[in-house]
Amino acid sequence: MSGARSVGDVDVDIGALFGSLARNWLRIVIFALSITAIAFMLASMATPLYRAETRILIENRESIYTRPSNAGADADRPLLDEEAITSQVEVISSADILRDVARQLELAGRDEFGGSGERSALGNLLVLFGLRNDASQASADERVIQSMREKLSVYRVDRSRVIVIRFSSEDPQLAAAVPNAIADAYIAVQEQAKRLSNADATQWLEPEIDDLRQRVREAEARVAEYRASSDLLVVGQGNALLSTQQLSELSSELSRVRASRSAAEGSVEAIRAALQSGERIDTVADVLNAPMVQRLRERQVQIEADLADLSTSLLGNHPRIRALNAQLAETDQQLRNEMQKVLRSLENEVSSAQARERQLVVDLDGLKAETARAGDEEVELRALEREAAAQRALLESYLTRYREAASRADRNYLPADARIFSRATAPFEAYFPKVLPIMAAAFISSLLIVGLFILLRELFSGRAMRPATGTFEPVEQVAMPTALEARSEPEPTLEVEEPLDAAPAVEDEFAEEFSIEATAERLVSGGAARAIFVSPEGDEASASSVMVAREICDAGLRVLFLDLTYSGAPSNSMLESPHYPGITNLLASEAQFADIIRGDLYSDCHVIPVGTADAAKAMRAADRLPIIMNSLTTAYDMVIVECGATNAEGIARVAGEGSEILVSVIQPDDAAVTAATADLLAHGYEDVHMVTPVGYDAPPAPEGRSVA
Repeated sequence: MSGARSVGDVDVDIGALFGSLARNWLRIVIFALSITAIAFMLASMATPLYRAETRILIENRESIYTRPSNAGADADRPLLDEEAITSQVEVISSADILRDVARQLELAGRDEFGGSGERSALGNLLVLFGLRNDASQASADERVIQSMREKLSVYRVDRSRVIVIRFSSEDPQLAAAVPNAIADAYIAVQEQAKRLSNADATQWLEPEIDDLRQRVREAEARVAEYRASSDLLVVGQGNALLSTQQLSELSSELSRVRASRSAAEGSVEAIRAALQSGERIDTVADVLNAPMVQRLRERQVQIEADLADLSTSLLGNHPRIRALNAQLAETDQQLRNEMQKVLRSLENEVSSAQARERQLVVDLDGLKAETARAGDEEVELRALEREAAAQRALLESYLTRYREAASRADRNYLPADARIFSRATAPFEAYFPKVLPIMAAAFISSLLIVGLFILLRELFSGRAMRPATGTFEPVEQVAMPTALEARSEPEPTLEVEEPLDAAPAVEDEFAEEFSIEATAERLVSGGAARAIFVSPEGDEASASSVMVAREICDAGLRVLFLDLTYSGAPSNSMLESPHYPGITNLLASEAQFADIIRGDLYSDCHVIPVGTADAAKAMRAADRLPIIMNSLTTAYDMVIVECGATNAEGIARVAGEGSEILVSVIQPDDAAVTAATADLLAHGYEDVHMVTPVGYDAPPAPEGRSVA
């Protein structure tokens, strides 16, 4: 294919193209001024229009003193939400309000609103061609309303409860009068709607109240009748039933009688014990409390005192001593007799208390049965009382609402939920036409139009075109080698300058060569995480890394083989196809780890081939190799990297901590091997060993394929 340009090629002469504007500047200016003059005349002939606006605020106008008693705390909040306010916009622009305003201001008599039905010549022409309906067929009110809608704009201010009524007219006074009249009509409509709602509520409440009064009367009568028929009399505090109160009192009396009986029985037992044991009477409280016992006890004390006094001067057989002893014995006998009387009195009291207790128990059982019956009947009574209370509460609520509604209707106090906070005033300046902006727009647009016309004319006429300059030699198309062909080319070998001073030292350092088995055993026993192979002799020597990888994998370790050679020959011998994505695809961000890791055909070793991505693009991300190597080292027991014929700088990104540097050789005295080993030693890689595949007894491979 030839790259020569044809003789007939032309280019656009930008200078000549825009030079046509300079040549025709006078025409451009005259045309622009003419259009501007026409625009000025049209703007001057246009009828000026004036615009005014009225603003309405939607709010609750009820105060705390006039608000109905049943209104809650939310009554101070606005009553309408966003959707309701939008609905009020439609109410303001409704036909009924516009019709009332038109009649109030007599707009039908103005030619501006088409009340007479006359049309202009342009209007007649549009009607003739069917582009507009014949307005003369409609009524005068419909024509006026239609004209008002065209001049009227009602909208709600965003994120507020303000409604704007905007109107335009040829008369500035009318432009202000119409929105004010519409706002007043809207307020009147809102108040009228409230009056109608209040009147409807009053008319509905009157029969409901009469019906409720009758139902309350009947419910209370049923309660009284049932209470009388069921003998459920309410007495005492707490509205307790008579049977319940009697049961309570009888229970209290029974408890008191039982306590008295128990006390009397205790006193009887104490007196009996004192009489049987011969104890003194002062140990029994009930005996001491008897008046006769108290007098006898005082006499006994006096006799004992006299006897003690006389005993100091008289003997025991003295008549006075004997007389006092006789009086003392008689007093003791009288005390015992009195104790017997007290005992019999207490026994009588116990018997009386027991009889009273038995009677109270009988009466209590009867009252319990009566109370149980009264309880069952009280359930029905409470149900009737609840019904009567509910009817009474509803009646009181209706009466309160009725009185409030009636008072509002009588005083005519029903404020609308809106107020006019900004009335329209007559504008002194017309908003249309704006002469200066119209003239400026006409002048600039005419300049652009005529300039564009001249440029297109110049371009299509060919005067702005010129022949293409410059000569071009035919360029022969060079066929680039394919990736497979590039990979099949022999790799470059390292040139060695002679003489090499370090050669003797290198030969001494690498005097010992390791076989494949020895190398694998050394790597496994040494615990190396990475094995970096350098193959100065090319693909034939790189077979050592493949053999070592399989040998270590057979030992039971998880091994990954990474191919970083130019040709990809080591990994190709382990896979079915050389076209798998590999490390270059990962570096070029064209694949992920899961897409590039393959399995060896002859072992359990995993393989990452070279890949199919552009090598230059992959090398731009070569700094990611240390991160990739760290990730692979973490996932596998051993990572074997075949670097091919490279130098010490080439393995710097993949060699890290725990790495073993190995040189694959076939001919140890080869110049490339000598140069590579010298370079590794010069860069600080001291522990470097040679590996040779010579003499390795490879396992049998499948038919038609070699192991390495």
